[in-house]
Amino acid sequence: MTTAAYRATLDTMRLAFPQPVSDRVHDSYLIHSFLRALDRIDDMKSSLPRLGGVVALDYEKAKLTRLRDDVSTIEAVTAELVRYFEGMTIYGHPRQQQNVVPPPTIPSVIGTLLASLYNPNLTWDEYSQGVALAEVETIALVSDLLGYDPAKAGGVFTFGGTGTSFYGVRLGIEKACPGTLQDGLPSPPPLVFSSDAAHYCRYNIATWLGLGLKSLRTVPTNDHNAMDLDDLEAQLREAMKSGRRVAAIIATLGTTDAFGLDDLAGILALRDGLVKEFSLDYVPHVHADAVIGWAWSVFNDYDIETNPLGFRRRTLRALAGACRHIRHLGRADSVGIDFHKTGFAPYISSLFLAKDRADLLRVGREAEIMPYLFQHGEYKPGMYTMETSRAGTGVLAALANLRLFGKAGLRALLGHLVEMAHLMQENLDGHEATTVVNRDHFGTVSLFRVYPPGVDTFTVPEREFTDPDYRESLLAHNEYNRRVYELVHAEAEAGRGVMISLTDCYRHTNYGEPIVALKSYILSPFVDEEHIETVVQQVLQAREKLRAAGTEAPK
Repeated sequence: MTTAAYRATLDTMRLAFPQPVSDRVHDSYLIHSFLRALDRIDDMKSSLPRLGGVVALDYEKAKLTRLRDDVSTIEAVTAELVRYFEGMTIYGHPRQQQNVVPPPTIPSVIGTLLASLYNPNLTWDEYSQGVALAEVETIALVSDLLGYDPAKAGGVFTFGGTGTSFYGVRLGIEKACPGTLQDGLPSPPPLVFSSDAAHYCRYNIATWLGLGLKSLRTVPTNDHNAMDLDDLEAQLREAMKSGRRVAAIIATLGTTDAFGLDDLAGILALRDGLVKEFSLDYVPHVHADAVIGWAWSVFNDYDIETNPLGFRRRTLRALAGACRHIRHLGRADSVGIDFHKTGFAPYISSLFLAKDRADLLRVGREAEIMPYLFQHGEYKPGMYTMETSRAGTGVLAALANLRLFGKAGLRALLGHLVEMAHLMQENLDGHEATTVVNRDHFGTVSLFRVYPPGVDTFTVPEREFTDPDYRESLLAHNEYNRRVYELVHAEAEAGRGVMISLTDCYRHTNYGEPIVALKSYILSPFVDEEHIETVVQQVLQAREKLRAAGTEAPK
């Protein structure tokens, strides 16, 4: 029998896969291939907070890429893949303080690697075996940490923080308008309430769920970047009096820019009171978007007074302040958690938790419409998840870190990061040129503004926020801060400073204008006092450059 021509190519391709039966030689080759890729990446490291140098990204050239005819090799492809990391930020570097992106731990990377190698699909335990068990264990572990009853709670790992809020709002729709699973949304659709500091994913959710942007209700925040409960009450009353149904109230427990914490207990009390007053035949769903703040739950039972870990008193006060709101997560109807933020896991590792797992069945499907799945087994989340395929990478990354850290490890990490953030604030407060705008914050992010010489930084920030007659000066100061940031960024790109970021609107003034702020987001466990001082010095040097260039202070 003649051997088909493709067999030679097939034999080559088989070597590109992990072998299904143990083969010590090939296993060594697999390990060597990984190590070679790591070696190539390591060769790109220097003292800079990035891999290699800054590279220009040619998107027009990228559009001309076409599939080759011939077979390549693992070594050649590895070299090509490594090339895409040229210029990549090293998020664990102490001179990188740009955003809420942590360095992943070694065990979380191993969890991701193992799941990638053996490709479990969490739609069903038939396709995921013990990784399905790992998801259930992680859900139980985190439920207990947050204050849910693990025997009653349920959840799923999903496609990101947006996915967690998506699930929360979707369950809220079914509660407020039973039957939408079959009949679709009523007219008018139910409303969703959130603060003006809530994550912008609410706009995506409203559009993708078919609610429409007009069904979003935005509640202003107070000086602490928390939802104004008086305004929330007024808006809810107006909606209920007019007969509009409320699908969900999204409470943010750790806003992206300023770590603002909504008063979750107050929101729940307000919701329950209005349900009783208006004799509603449903209970509006309260979803806690705690993708950043969830990790502070490890301090719920920390002894602040004896302080066994030895944090500074100011750090302790911040931890206690955060826990005033975080400790109520167990009362929310659902919670969103990102392990790829304050859980130090690789992207994507996001968990949606429901206080009552029966809520998930509200959006379940009949097995008959999925005839090729679910014939046996015990764990079948694919019957109610939005996703069909769900990777096991996020589950194993999250569980790896929870096992690694325990409460003590997360406490030490978060406590150190909060301590560094407060040290940043102290350093900034020590100069008349800079003003911290998320003062008394409880998290690891510092937002601040820089002013030219001649500006009274003790009174101007308040005028900027409250006085419409000061609009032109506010806008000029916004532009000034952008120019400071550009200089700081250029220095960091050249390897002479710390990489920080900018927000074009950390919040709006009372008269509707955005307030620009520079941002230091500390999530690297390697950050220490010297890196804090570097940030402040490079900001002051940028200010001096602008002064020397003749930049005038707006009056």
